[in-house]
Amino acid sequence: MGTSNPVTITVEAIVQAPVEQVWTYWTEPEHITNWCAASDDWHAPRAENDLRAGGKFVTRMEAKDGSFGFDFGGIYDEVRRNEFIAYTMEDGRKVTITFTSQGNATKVVEVFDAETTNPVEMQESGWQAILNNFKTYSEGSKES
Repeated sequence: MGTSNPVTITVEAIVQAPVEQVWTYWTEPEHITNWCAASDDWHAPRAENDLRAGGKFVTRMEAKDGSFGFDFGGIYDEVRRNEFIAYTMEDGRKVTITFTSQGNATKVVEVFDAETTNPVEMQESGWQAILNNFKTYSEGSKES
């Protein structure tokens, strides 16, 4: 085992929507494909989600021009509805997401192990951009 601990990165947002709606938009594939991209020139054409401990998920992320794409996925370690998700990515890195109800708003905090290929700042800005897209989508899609 190495002597260095992995760097963890935290991104967060306050979503102006109740936690039940935020949870639904975060976890249901028909919603995931509408927000899971870091910029307008990317999209998520496909998502699968078996939301339970031991369940797998995968989201296909692609450049809209077809120049690049990859599957982002992992296995859930823990799921507590409307509160908490923990998963392990395919490369072994850990991620936790906490959903905290604040009345008609929800605080979403993601903490993840950084990978070693790209600069930490780049990873943080990419994950924050995706979270910001999620916030925009969730606030603009009010369920009746």
